[in-house]
Order: sequence, then structure tokens, then C-alpha cells
Amino acid sequence: MPAFKQAGLTYTKRQDGMHAMRHLYASVLLAQGVSIKELAEYLGHADPGFTLRTYTHLMPSSHERARKAVDGVFRVLKTPSASQTA
Repeated sequence: MPAFKQAGLTYTKRQDGMHAMRHLYASVLLAQGVSIKELAEYLGHADPGFTLRTYTHLMPSSHERARKAVDGVFRVLKTPSASQTA
């Protein structure tokens, strides 16, 4: 597999091959907040539901995202604006 050789990797089995690289790609995008609909498009899936069923286990916890969103709002509210500090 030319892509593996260029990357300095050795192709051994399917789980160590392109499937694993594709899974890594999906997990990185999901961790960065890419939507399932966008990911489905990037992976060439016609049905975002298939993408959701396949990669749900890689999605960050919605509880954690909600907590961070609320924390972010309160952090902004606590930070004095430039006009208040001048």
C-alpha cells in the first residue's frame, strides 16, 4: 500500500490498515465538534444515520459539552470588559 510506505508504516491487517485510519479520522473530527451530517459527507456516506450508528461511540459526552458550554458563558460574564477596566 503506497500510502502506508510514504507514511513509514507497515500494512499488516485490516484493523491496522485503512479502516483504522478512517476510524481515527472520524474520531478526530468528532472530537473537534464536526457534526454527524458533515462527517457523513466527508466519509462519503449517503445516510448520516449510518455514520451516527457507526461512530456514536466516538462522540464526546453531551453532558461534558453542555457543562463546558455553561462554564464558558459564566467565564465570559465574570471577565470584566475593556471599558470597565479602563
